[in-house]
This record gives sequence, structure tokens and C-alpha cells, in this order.
Amino acid sequence: MYRLAKKIFPIYRSITGEGVRETLRILAEECPFLKIHEMLSGTKVFDWEVPKEWEIREAYIENEQGEKVIDFRQNHLHIVGYSQPLDVWVTREELQTYVYTQPDQPDVIPYVTSYYEKRSGFCMSQQMMRALPEGNYHLYIDSAFYDGSMTWGEIVLPGQTEEEICFSTNICHPGMGNNEVSGPCVLTFLAKRLMQQDRRYTCRFLFLPETIGSIAYISRHLAQMQKNIRAGFVVTCVGDDRQYSYVSSRTGDTLADRALIQILKENCPDYVSYSYLQRGSDERQYCAPGVDLPFCVFCRSKFHEYKEYHTSADDLSFISQEGMEHSLQILLKIVQLLEYNRYYKTTILCEPQLGRRGLYPTIGQKGTYDDVRVTQNFLAYADGTHDLMELSNLLHVPVMELAQAADRLYKKRLIKIV
Repeated sequence: MYRLAKKIFPIYRSITGEGVRETLRILAEECPFLKIHEMLSGTKVFDWEVPKEWEIREAYIENEQGEKVIDFRQNHLHIVGYSQPLDVWVTREELQTYVYTQPDQPDVIPYVTSYYEKRSGFCMSQQMMRALPEGNYHLYIDSAFYDGSMTWGEIVLPGQTEEEICFSTNICHPGMGNNEVSGPCVLTFLAKRLMQQDRRYTCRFLFLPETIGSIAYISRHLAQMQKNIRAGFVVTCVGDDRQYSYVSSRTGDTLADRALIQILKENCPDYVSYSYLQRGSDERQYCAPGVDLPFCVFCRSKFHEYKEYHTSADDLSFISQEGMEHSLQILLKIVQLLEYNRYYKTTILCEPQLGRRGLYPTIGQKGTYDDVRVTQNFLAYADGTHDLMELSNLLHVPVMELAQAADRLYKKRLIKIV
């Protein structure tokens, strides 16, 4: 995953353009199930319209001696995303109207975009701006807009049923490691792992430009998504080594919310929980009124909350092999939990005879019953009204330990799935 991150990190991406296509082609080399889709510029998608495709070829600021003060080729965050072409000389004072800095973090370059309002701009650190001497500066942006298309990727791994677990991440951010190189890399490898497993659920992976991509996808697939998706997860900022974060769905009680909370509670109990009021990624679209899909957000450091977010400090040194690997393991546990999560009901009236089925010690002595207590308690509450997660919380037993008990009881035909 980290090697893949290093491979796609240098590619310039925006919500449209060749950088997105190149990124998806590289992900498809890693996971050949990935299919690439296009939607034409100008296509109406609910209240929005797919924008013109944007191409950026060159952008820099140079001084009167012809020395480049900043160069887009040196750091992709130096250009305001979707900037208009520009070729002007300005004074130092006028320069400040074109340049964006992050005053509260004077040593970083901010990430700035202007997708839906025409403007031209550059970004640099506050320290660099302060150090510029008086004089005239040449601002040059070689960019173009044209009727092209918006691109996204999709992986579908069919299961035994059409019921789906859906994972969504973004592919439009340039020059940042956690947001958003880590999400596509982790989900690509999650898909590779799940390809090797038999599953009840169909698993769908979406690699989308943020906001406009999810809106466009929902506009074309809403009925199918509402019919099939049982749990959805926006996966973003999953490459660092800090605490895990969870952002709830709009209702806060979907199957996705419950599964993510259950796994984080058991494996990363110091995780930070955020309400839907603190949303900020494509959960906004999936959970919108009338769409009402069961999506929540899985992060390590949450967007907007860590100081490196949307700055040049969010580079490859901020993410790690260990950070991404552990995030992958958490996601695998979530899928495993959802696969096991059923409603179970006993098939025997009163307490079954466990001894003759090899589930209870045949010698009765104090201290010999502890090992079977989980099995007995499972049967005591298996009345068809509690799913596995509810049983786990009722019995205070880790959910996958309870899943093993369920498997033993199911094989002995002492419980059934309802």
C-alpha cells in the first residue's frame, strides 16, 4: 500500500482531468476488477452540473530577474485548483490579492480550490510571502477548460446475494498523503483481499471526485443503492498513526454505524466519535434527505481536525505503512462482522442437552463451567430479536468470539438464522 501511495502521490489530480485517469489506471493495474467510467461535461446531476474539464500545464510566479519564486511543478499545491489562464505583471502589493496563505500555520502551503467560481490564484507559505522584497512580479498560469468529462472508478465484487456493503473514497486531491492518497490505496488492497473470500454480501468500491462525483453517481444509481446497500462507509484520511475517528450517519443508528462502533470499541477504544453535525466528506450526499443511504465515515485523524489537513504538511512523511495496514485490518474486521451478523433463534425448547453434543463438560465440578458460559448465555438470549452485535453488548463478549460460538451452535443445529 505504501509503495502504491508513493506511486500516485506525485500525480496532479483535480475533480476532472488526466491526473484522475492516470491514478485510476494505476489502481486498476493493482486490482484489475476496477472499471473506469466517464460522465460528459454539462450533464445535469440533481441541482448540479458536471463542470468543464480543466487542464493545468504550467504555473509560476517570477521576479524581475526571471527567478521563479514558486513553481507549480515543484509543489502542486502552489496553484489554486481550477484557476483561469493568467499572464500579468503586478506589484508586490497587488500580488497579495492573488496569493493565499495559511496565517495560523506560517510554514505550510495551503490547499485551495475554486471549482465553481472563475478566478486565478496561487498558494504559498506565509513565511515565503513575508520574505518577498518590493518589486514587480510576473504571474503566469497556462491552463485550459474544455468540454470533456468527469472520471471515476468502481470495483464490484459479487457475493451470494445482491445485498451490498459499499465503500467510497475520493481521488481528486493533489499533493497530500492522508487526504487523499491513503483512502484509494487502502480500499484497493481491501478489494484485493476480499476477492479471495467467499462472501454473503456484494462489496462495491467507489473512487470518486469529492462532492460532484458522489452526486453524479447517486443521480444515476439511487434506486439500486437504496434497494441493495445495507451498510456504507466513506473511507478517508486512513494513513496516519494517530487515533481513529468515526463520523456518524445522519440518524446515527444504521447498520454501518453500529458495525464501525463495535469494531472500534473492541480494537481501538480510544477512538474519537463525531456527530453528523461535524460531517465534511461525501457522507453529506449519501445521507441527504430523500437519499437516506446508511453511510458513516471511517478515518484515523479526521478531516478538518488535524493541523496538517489541506496543507503541504500532509505529505508522504505523515502517513506510514503501519498506519495504512492497521486501517486495512479494521476494515476487514468490519466486513467479517457484517458477514456474521445475523438474528439467531434457538431450535430447542427449554435448555438443550449440551453434554451429548460435546459442548458441555461431562464431569460436573466447580470451576469446570467457565468455558461454556459464553455458549450458555448465547442460547439464553437467542430469541430471534437480537442480532450478533446486540448479543455481544448484552453478554459483554467480543463480537467475533461470539461469532465463533454461533458457528459451533449452528453446526450442531441448536440455533437457526431468522
